[in-house]
Amino acid sequence: QVQLVESGGGLVQAGGSLRLSCAASVRTFSIRTMGWFRQAPGKEREFVASISLSRTGGSTDYADSVKGRFTISRDNAKNTVYLQMNSLKSDDTAVYYCASRPLAYGLGYSTTDYDYWGQGTQVTVSS
Repeated sequence: QVQLVESGGGLVQAGGSLRLSCAASVRTFSIRTMGWFRQAPGKEREFVASISLSRTGGSTDYADSVKGRFTISRDNAKNTVYLQMNSLKSDDTAVYYCASRPLAYGLGYSTTDYDYWGQGTQVTVSS
């Protein structure tokens, strides 16, 4: 069983920054791929970023809409994955979810790729 708890959401002005955290309560965190998704009102949940494992931080990939602005990272010693969000836009307003999948399956881009989810944290960007 994996429990994921997100934090760090809030209200920020356009152009500002936020850092989301996701703490995992699982001893096998270091061998799980982690991802961030988001869901805006009336829209489907969409992929934001994913990170797999390596001693240097892991392979990463991003949705085109956030490339160059968002950075995903992980601290295996703290069982935590982060999403640093810079140059925020109103279109980034959504509930952000972290998710986990077995590392053996590599990076994940679809909601069905992941088997555990957090409860979400609201990010609101005012223009």
